[in-house]
Amino acid sequence: MTPNSPSAPAPSRRGFLASTAVAAAAVAGGMPLLAACGGSENKDREGTTAGKAAQKLLPTFVASALAKPDLPSKNGSAAGYTGKVDLAKLVTSVPDRLGTGAPFKIMSPFWGSPPKAGCAYYTALDAAAGTKVTWQNQDGNTYGEKLGAVLAASSIPDMVVVPSWELTGKIPSAVTAKFMDLGPYLAGDKVKKYPNLAAIPSDSWRMSIFGGALRGIPMPAAGSTFIVPYYRKDIFDKKGYSVPKSPEEFLTWAKEATSAKARVYACGDNMIWTAFNIFGVRPSQSLGWNLADGKLTYRIEQPEYLEALEWTRKLFDAGVVHPDDRARSGDAGQRFTAGQILMFNSDLSAWYAKTAEQAASNPDFAIDGMDLFGADGGDPTLYASQPATIWSFIRKGASKATVENALAAADFAAAPYGTKERMLVDYGVEGTHYTVKEGVPVKNDLGNSEVINAWVMLAAPAPYLAHPDFPEVARKQVEWQQRMGANATKTSTYGMNIVEPSRYANLATPFEQLEIDYVRGNRKLSDVQGAISTWKSSGGDKLRAWYQQLLDQNGSGN
Repeated sequence: MTPNSPSAPAPSRRGFLASTAVAAAAVAGGMPLLAACGGSENKDREGTTAGKAAQKLLPTFVASALAKPDLPSKNGSAAGYTGKVDLAKLVTSVPDRLGTGAPFKIMSPFWGSPPKAGCAYYTALDAAAGTKVTWQNQDGNTYGEKLGAVLAASSIPDMVVVPSWELTGKIPSAVTAKFMDLGPYLAGDKVKKYPNLAAIPSDSWRMSIFGGALRGIPMPAAGSTFIVPYYRKDIFDKKGYSVPKSPEEFLTWAKEATSAKARVYACGDNMIWTAFNIFGVRPSQSLGWNLADGKLTYRIEQPEYLEALEWTRKLFDAGVVHPDDRARSGDAGQRFTAGQILMFNSDLSAWYAKTAEQAASNPDFAIDGMDLFGADGGDPTLYASQPATIWSFIRKGASKATVENALAAADFAAAPYGTKERMLVDYGVEGTHYTVKEGVPVKNDLGNSEVINAWVMLAAPAPYLAHPDFPEVARKQVEWQQRMGANATKTSTYGMNIVEPSRYANLATPFEQLEIDYVRGNRKLSDVQGAISTWKSSGGDKLRAWYQQLLDQNGSGN
């Protein structure tokens, strides 16, 4: 059982950049802040709800005690389970089916080829949860376009999944306008009807407040940074390389490890993500704002922002980045497993995914995560990720039967580790989708084609990691998170579901391409500095004032 991993999709480049910066958040004290010139039509659609105002909206937290982790959560990490699966000891998290069989439709992003309606997996889940779901799965890579069109229409599906990286432009306002307040069903002790939803941490529920109401059902996320600089441990051991512990050591190692003649390069693209962590640059979007020493600044105004870009450019200038990565061509992950690059950045799930992928064909393959270091080689300054990054919503006007069945489905999807429900969601039906060999569930071809990423998108339990086939991977993942989490701090906007005024929606958009061009030597440092000045004059300073008012009214998330 590997929730939040085998079924969960790896985010795209856009997802990586956005999910550390989720365009939404909620914590600290007061009513939703409205932009000064927002007008009545934007009422309750901009700002945040925090503190006592938010506390009144939250479900009562009732922790699950069904399965004690081998590695408890620490420093913002996920919990870890390193044991085998004993089907005889799986428990039931909800003794009575909460669904009544009333039909409803769900639109959700999907990565891969969706299974057919009425497939064995969907049928089994409906029977167990008491639901009757019609899935409207959409291509996850272009989901934002579809989502925008659907939310602009007069009729929308009964339940819609919205990832944080799609909360751009007019979509945040549409969320408030089109989706219902779930408070009457979930606030306070009402949530106890749905025990798995009650066990979702309160910080994740705070992130689910949109437009002054509890509208989203969250997929919780660990607070520790989730972008890992992976390295080929097997090759490091063979070559006698030491894992770098400072920016200078990294560059020295990279030059030594690179051999253009042998087509082996130290690293791929996206080292900028690790550079931002090394130099202490805050995430983008709302998490990028922080109040310190009485001054509110955005991430691109940090001196460390330019330092991170300059260090990354040194890697490109030194020729240690693979040419295909320089050209942004092909798949860096495949180059990594082929030994063409020795280090690459990806999210935490790649630790398991790459290990499992290479186990049969390349038994010597070993992956590990480099511990992040600071700019001076000491401890890094890292920033906590938001406690929720994906939500499912129920449309306004849905019948009571639809709402209750949608909540029943979400409660089933949020079942914790060690339960029959979790096993069914993650692996399907034993004998149909998988078999268990020596405590390890193994999907067959049907399982791999049907049990992918549908039900897991509706909700999730408190973050955890479990890989019965590779238990040491789960241990390494959690321990890496715990070490990195020890150096994490929260920005002033942590835990706040913030909807910025739409007129500022695209203010920082040019910086991603500018970063790509600068580190490759195609733009000058003065171009970046000029873009920062333009950002300030074209709305950044006004957005700063808006955030200052928001923090004055609601307090700080840290």
